[in-house]
Amino acid sequence: MLPSHLFRYSAHDRLLCLSNGHGEDVIAVRILQALQAQPQVPKLAALPLVGEGRAYQQLGIPLIGPVKAMPSGGFIYMDGRQFVRDVQGGLVQLTLHQFQAIRQWAKQGGGILAVGDIVPLVLAWLSGIPYAFVGTAKSEYYLRDETGRLFPQTFLDGWSGSVYYPWERWLMSRPRCRAVFPRDSITTRMLQKWDIPAFDLGNPMMDGLEPKVSQAQMDNAPLPVGRRFTRSTRETSSVLTATSESVLTRSPSQQAILTITLLPGSRSPEAYENWQRILLAVNGIIAMAAPEPVIFLAAIAPSLSLESFSYPLRLQGWQSILAAQLTQTTLQSFPDPTAQWFIRDQAVLGLSQQAYGDCLHRGDCAIAMAGTATEQFVGLGKPAITLPGKGPQFTPTFAEAQTRLLGESVCLVADPADVAVTLYRLLTDTAALERIAANGRDRMGIPGAAGRIAQCLMQQFQTI
Repeated sequence: MLPSHLFRYSAHDRLLCLSNGHGEDVIAVRILQALQAQPQVPKLAALPLVGEGRAYQQLGIPLIGPVKAMPSGGFIYMDGRQFVRDVQGGLVQLTLHQFQAIRQWAKQGGGILAVGDIVPLVLAWLSGIPYAFVGTAKSEYYLRDETGRLFPQTFLDGWSGSVYYPWERWLMSRPRCRAVFPRDSITTRMLQKWDIPAFDLGNPMMDGLEPKVSQAQMDNAPLPVGRRFTRSTRETSSVLTATSESVLTRSPSQQAILTITLLPGSRSPEAYENWQRILLAVNGIIAMAAPEPVIFLAAIAPSLSLESFSYPLRLQGWQSILAAQLTQTTLQSFPDPTAQWFIRDQAVLGLSQQAYGDCLHRGDCAIAMAGTATEQFVGLGKPAITLPGKGPQFTPTFAEAQTRLLGESVCLVADPADVAVTLYRLLTDTAALERIAANGRDRMGIPGAAGRIAQCLMQQFQTI
């Protein structure tokens, strides 16, 4: 029994956030930042179930229980071997201690925001206090297309009528579950059929991606994607319609240069292995585009070693160059002073760890071997070409599932040598590019979801 002298908080006044993965931590932090901007800020705390919760610590949000980085990095649901490694690394004991911490915290009342999958959802339910759920891991797009037709390979997975199983829907339909925020509209509509309090407010993944240098600030504004390619009798010998001068001598007033965003993932050592495959595709694009210039912008996670990306470039003949030596204005104004630049033949390649949003916004297409980053790029209305890797995250199974999640916006290519041809096909199909732009918005939503979720969350908890 709660001691009579112990004050009990309402769900509106005190909030604990549970998340189970690095990407989930980032989404949770965006929502908590939006909560901090509310007129009445609840007392915030967090418990990352996987990892060390650095995103919370950077925001100054206290952690209520033990945390530990697991060998899988949060990808245990993709690989049974990773789950075994996590168990050996103390996963079971960690989860038990975290559950005890949650129960102890809940004794003083408050509310819980669970971000991720069924694991934080179950723990929120077991807390005995009101809770809400942000479902980041599941989407009806994994099972069916826009018309509702099930994909052949997912027929058995759709046995319950939804990507969420009956026991997950049961947890979301409990009276103490005040709100559910699915990742897209099609999933929201499906959950609402079971009288679940699901709200279609968008995906927080699309928040915080604004470029540091806006398009209006660029002297050389890129043309709409697709206009750099023309169909011709030369086929693929020189597919770019831009002028043939070097990137180093091209004046800002000339037609914009094709820009490709490179997304190798954020987890070591997988990202380093992914980089080797991506470079094979880069070589093919340079050869196909010759003698026309191409710009490659690689968005590298700050936690990764930049040397592990620059060393393979030097081995392949790329030469290091200072940004000041690039007379192309858009590169000189690139908002990452620590970026490393390389040239080879008619191509320029930049490695950036401090201008993620700019890398996404400037790219016409992406070559990707990532989860969240690929989704965010697609959400901007642009096409991505993906290459399956060895994992543990971006395996062939994961990459195939991603094509269902993101639809026409993603082209899965097994061989890096085929990326250049796929790129040419994509950027010469104006009708497809228009569909891809609309598809990205439909699947990922518009920016501002974190603020909308924060406001709705406080309203739902206020009614308790």
